[in-house]
Parts: sequence; structure tokens; C-alpha cells
Amino acid sequence: MQQIQGEWAIIGVLGMVLFIVVIGKKIQMLLNFMIRIVLGGIGIIYANDFFASQGIAISVGLNPVSLLTIGILGIGGFALLYGILACKFL
Repeated sequence: MQQIQGEWAIIGVLGMVLFIVVIGKKIQMLLNFMIRIVLGGIGIIYANDFFASQGIAISVGLNPVSLLTIGILGIGGFALLYGILACKFL
């Protein structure tokens, strides 16, 4: 009887550890997503100012769609947004 209880206790502890690892990875992914959104927004502001100071009429809007694009794709999304506007500029 004690052996069965011990086995269930080990299974319970392993289940809790697995749960903590899974939740930890999801929190890490969410934190990474939020950091990319914040840094991407700052990057858009600075890039828009840089292009305006150079006399280039390329300006990405700072809106939820552009922030989600950067949050999901990272620096590739940043380049994508400016690449789309550069193609329109040509």
C-alpha cells in the first residue's frame, strides 16, 4: 500500500514539474513577444525620423497591425514593413 502511494506521489511531483516547465515556456514566449513589440515600436519611430531627416518619404504607421507584424516576425517584420513602402516609393 505504501509503495503505491509513493509511486503516485512521484507521478504527482513529476506532473507538477512538467506543468511548471510548460507554463514557464509560455511565459517566456509571451515576454519575448512583448519585447519585440516594444523594440519594434521604438525602431519604427527612429526609422521614420531618420528617413524624414534624409528627405525620403517613407513612413510606417505605428498601429496595432504593424506592431503585431513586428511582434510575430521580429526584425524580419520590421524589414517587411519598410520593404513594402519602399516598393510603393519606387
